Amino acid sequence: MTILSINGKEHELEVASDTPLLWVIREQVGLTGTKFGCGMAQCGACTIHLNGSAIRSCVTPLSAAEGQEITTIEGIAPGKEELHAVQKAWVAQQVPQCGYCQSGQIMSAVALLKENSNPTEEDIDTAMSGNICRCGMYSRIKRGILIAAAELQNTKTPKA
Repeated sequence: MTILSINGKEHELEVASDTPLLWVIREQVGLTGTKFGCGMAQCGACTIHLNGSAIRSCVTPLSAAEGQEITTIEGIAPGKEELHAVQKAWVAQQVPQCGYCQSGQIMSAVALLKENSNPTEEDIDTAMSGNICRCGMYSRIKRGILIAAAELQNTKTPKA
């Protein structure tokens, strides 16, 4: 029996420990926002957060996630009625075309902004280089990240 914490909720699972986390999330837990792309950690479609860091779930075994906090695309919004700043920027910039890679793109962007709240275009290029968009929406993705960074900067509470 394995217990996983996904998006703040515990899930008890009976799955082989070497099963890729992607398949556990999609097939066992039923969260289908995380996508299968290449199965080799090359495209980024399967990106999730493990303890806040972006990882490729297609090559991460279940055993590596036990006792860790997993966040999927379904868990990044601050509430049921509110989108994350990156999601809002994606909508405003009309980033998705086919949309297939976008959950992975968004998860990588959220991790970047958590680590670097004011990224340069070069920082964005570096952080997002492992995410492939077959529709070529890279300029919109970059604009979306810059807009989300500005929004997040404006919503931070000043330190007393």
